[in-house]
Formats: sequence, structure tokens, C-alpha cells
Amino acid sequence: MITADIKLRNIIEILDHAVPPSCAEDWDNVGLMSGHPDQDVRGVLMALDPTMELLEEAVAVNANLIITHHPVIFRPWRHIRLDEPGAAFVAGAIRNAIAVFACHTNLDAVRHGINDALAGALDILDCRPLRPSSSEEPAVGLGLSGRLRRPLPGREFLQMLCHVLKQPAVRVCGQLPEIIQRAAVCGGSGSEFAAVARRCGAQIYISGEIKHSTARWAEEAGFCIVDAGHFGTENTGIPVFADLLRGQFKEQGLELPVIVSTRQCDPLGLFVAQS
Repeated sequence: MITADIKLRNIIEILDHAVPPSCAEDWDNVGLMSGHPDQDVRGVLMALDPTMELLEEAVAVNANLIITHHPVIFRPWRHIRLDEPGAAFVAGAIRNAIAVFACHTNLDAVRHGINDALAGALDILDCRPLRPSSSEEPAVGLGLSGRLRRPLPGREFLQMLCHVLKQPAVRVCGQLPEIIQRAAVCGGSGSEFAAVARRCGAQIYISGEIKHSTARWAEEAGFCIVDAGHFGTENTGIPVFADLLRGQFKEQGLELPVIVSTRQCDPLGLFVAQS
């Protein structure tokens, strides 16, 4: 095993092979956000979002490479103000010599990515993409539709969904099927694929950030949509991605700790009014 002088460029090569940048959407920003390709890497910390708490966790676990799903630099910055969260995060990363890398819509699209992990956690088999990738890379595309390994009553499926995603509740619109045999998923914000999921034969569609107009359409169409939250539908994929990287590192003979954040949680909580 190689335990010393593991360069960031070596890790980037592995990441670009496992999650090709060409699989990302044209509007996206993926890859190295900050850092130097020739710096040594001693540990990796993975999470969904680039936050100051995550930066503190990286320092605590002695990881000098942070890999997030959401990029800290998404749209071009007009200024770098350290009283703004994004700039403060990058400045803190540079100050602590921590490199930052993002795998966003390319991780959504590839096999063993965000949607594959979500479908797998819900026992959805024989999946096909809701929108196939135009890339020649080994991508499945955005969203997935398939059959449940075992048909489930609608309420039992929702109970299982809440358990898998560690959510106390989910929002449901449209008619919940009595028995669910086919389902579709899209981690993150997936309103745009709701109609596609229905056309693909799904009886229920699980995503996050469902728009009001989409929910009203589902109600009128008699199609069931579950809004399980952006964080909930995507964070399931981070441990799966970590396991994939551990396997890739092992194949390359690299002994490098890969840690999934234990501090990061859903930024949206629930307030339940007293009756």
C-alpha cells in the first residue's frame, strides 16, 4: 500500500474516472474548487454541502481534502467577501491548506451515484433513467424508474421511505396507490421529471423541492408524488460514493482514510404546533 506522498492530482484522476466531468450538466460547476493539484493528501472528508461546520470537522479528523456534492462556487462570484458563507468557506479551506472538490450533476448521473443509491436503498430494481445522458461516458442519466423487488402497500412504502431517509415525515400529493409495484426517484430538486416518471409507468415519484404547480398537477392527474426533501433524497448517496472511492483507492494501492461527515444534517427542520 502507498501511504506517503499521495498527490491531489492522483485523487483527481480517480475521481474523474469514477465520476466523469463530461457527465455533468452544461450549467454546472464540478471538479477542483480550490487547492493545488500537487499538494499531498492525507485524508478525505465527504458530505453533501460545503459549510463552515464541515471545514471544522475536516480539521478535527485531519482530512485535507473535502469532497462535496454541491459546489461551493456554483455561479460566478462578483466579489469575495469574507462575511459571506461561500467566500468564508473557501478562505478557511485555503488557510488550513484543505483542498475542495465537487461532484454534482455528474454524481447524479453515473452508476453508483446519488440516484442509484436512492433507488437501491428503496429496493427499486431494473432501473432506467428518466432522462438518459447525452454523454458517451458510462452514465445512466438523471432520475431513475424501475420496479420494486416486492410490491408494497402504499402506506408501508411511505413508512419504509421515512425509515431509509431518516425523515420523521414526508410531504405527499396526489393519490397514494393501494399497492406500489413501480416507482421513480430523482434526488434533490426534481419537479421537472414528475410527468416523465408518470409516462414511464411509475405509480409513485420520490424527489425533493416539489413546486406548488407540480403538486397541483399531480393532484389533478391522480399521480402520487412524495417530497422527501433535497437533503434527504441526496444524502443517502454520500456513504455509497465513499465506499466506491475506498474501493478505487484500494485498487490503486492507496491507503487513504475516507470519512463521511457525522455532523452534517438537514438544514430544514420541522416545527409541530401543539394541538
